[in-house]
Amino acid sequence: MIDIQINIYFSAFIALALSIFLNYLIFNYTKNTNYKKNTNEIRLSKRSVPPLGGIAIALSFLISVRLLGQAESDFITISFFGVLIATLGALDDFYNLNWKIKLVFQILFVAIPIILLNIFLNFESMIGIDLNNLLNIFISILWIVLLINSINFIDNMDGLAVVITGGICIQVILLTYIFSQNKLTDVSVILLFTMLGFFIFNFPPAKLYLGDSGSLFIGFLLGFISILFTWNNSGNQILSYILSPIILFFTIPLLDFIVIMHYRISKKISPTTGGTDHISHRLLAQGYTEKIVLLLFFIYSVVNFILIICFVMLEGWLSVFSFLVYIVQLIAMFNYLKKLSILY
Repeated sequence: MIDIQINIYFSAFIALALSIFLNYLIFNYTKNTNYKKNTNEIRLSKRSVPPLGGIAIALSFLISVRLLGQAESDFITISFFGVLIATLGALDDFYNLNWKIKLVFQILFVAIPIILLNIFLNFESMIGIDLNNLLNIFISILWIVLLINSINFIDNMDGLAVVITGGICIQVILLTYIFSQNKLTDVSVILLFTMLGFFIFNFPPAKLYLGDSGSLFIGFLLGFISILFTWNNSGNQILSYILSPIILFFTIPLLDFIVIMHYRISKKISPTTGGTDHISHRLLAQGYTEKIVLLLFFIYSVVNFILIICFVMLEGWLSVFSFLVYIVQLIAMFNYLKKLSILY
């Protein structure tokens, strides 16, 4: 087997070019196709738009990471299971799988690489117990599955999922670069550029949708990146395990998830059905355009990232103050958003 390895700059270019090329092929091939929409989803647009962008992202990422020289790394195995979960999403896009079936396979595709690669959040060490990593594995599976579905939930408006997850990738790139975790920096750069290639076709009005194949794949990768990343090498348990950057810079997807779960449970609506009760829909109901909503999400992401950087880089009371500001604004944002009228 020939081992091909190229640098990150060329690999990023390949990722972008491949993504543009594959998405163009998909768009050109399906533009006259009358796609039957997933009955579990509610889209603002009434146009028939193929949800196949995720397939192009998954293939572009897998090829580009291999070219980067990560063949012996954990990310080849992780990417393989990412493709499996993307396939699960594609099947759901076309055949409306039962949510219980989807959840079982999500747990399976997450659990296998966690166990095989011995990758997990070290929660047991933090609380001072030893359960042979059983609790660590359980918490890690729960976290990644929650993140996967949170990313899936925000894919409800043209361009939104790419803006939010692209912002997350930029934050991951900066943080991993600061803390010299170069492999994660490279992987995050590749993922970002594959999404940029798709964004050309997903910017409002979208020509292609991300689909469950894309949202599940991106959420899956970001979940494993989040577990592999630690703030520093000093072993600080609070920073590494409780206030992990992972939880902090996934603020928007999780905030959206909590807002809609609060609404649906209070209204006795099934959490698994589609709806127009997402944060993006509530902002549209206030009269904002889709492009303005995208800008608002981007600005909010930047503000949160600044607070996180201040929390990490500053010391003493300034660090504590930054974290308190983050928590206060998060609670305030939740209370504000849950009161906004939903879009019918």
